[in-house]
Amino acid sequence: MKRTDYISWDEYFMGIAALSAKRSKDPGTQVGACIVNQRNKVVGVGYNGLPIGCSDDECPWGKEGDFAETKYPYVCHAELNAILNNVGIDLNGCRIYATLFPCNECAKAIIQSGIREVIYLSDKYSENKDVQVSKKMFSMAGVAYRKVQLSIGEITLSFLEE
Repeated sequence: MKRTDYISWDEYFMGIAALSAKRSKDPGTQVGACIVNQRNKVVGVGYNGLPIGCSDDECPWGKEGDFAETKYPYVCHAELNAILNNVGIDLNGCRIYATLFPCNECAKAIIQSGIREVIYLSDKYSENKDVQVSKKMFSMAGVAYRKVQLSIGEITLSFLEE
């Protein structure tokens, strides 16, 4: 008889997004994203971090002060990284799992790439204008979005040999 306590597709793909977020060097916010095609195949993953070739040690990680001295002009968000890191296929009709609801800049990239659904874990910035604009653009462009429904609170990974 097969196991019955396996995780759902949503839990699996959000788990990949959450694991990807662990690669982020950002001391304040770690975000991950996972793009999946219609056949439930992972076609791209990303996390928030600096562009390739930009040193994590030379760029600032702060949130306050002069814009050029904060992380904001340097960091590439998880959703955009997942789009840019895709395996070289057309993303039309895919869905993206993100640990944080996408900002307006990522929403534009999601829409332009042809992704048709956004599944998110947290919407903690729902009152921010950029997130409100994201939702407006998604609605205008026919991109569905929903909060992931999980039946579990956490997954423990072990790297110990069995």
